[in-house]
Amino acid sequence: MSLYYVQKFLYELNRAPALQDRYRTDPQSALESYDLTDEELAALAEPDIGLLFHLGVNGQILMHFAAFHQIEWADYLQRMREGIETHGAVREGVYAMSGYEGVDAHAERLGQTSHATDGSGNEGES
Repeated sequence: MSLYYVQKFLYELNRAPALQDRYRTDPQSALESYDLTDEELAALAEPDIGLLFHLGVNGQILMHFAAFHQIEWADYLQRMREGIETHGAVREGVYAMSGYEGVDAHAERLGQTSHATDGSGNEGES
């Protein structure tokens, strides 16, 4: 997978009117200079917001891509949820579902006392 190139394309698409025009006219042509897998090419050409989120595309970049395709905010969020339901956990990137158990568990493994009070079940000592 080439998450870097997917995000690079989306970043450049967001900033380059010529690339936007090319993508609107011929998505495959606009994508050909990026080192992408067939899965990534299909997700970008569709656009498949849920699959792109599953692949690890940053939500800040992805929301601009959704707006470019006139996808409303609520629908964008739903497509992300459906991507997880359909394809599974986010594979990589900042949203990767790594199994992190929270501050308390991490502190305990380090022999420390957690002082987390974020309301998420990581109460620690107050």
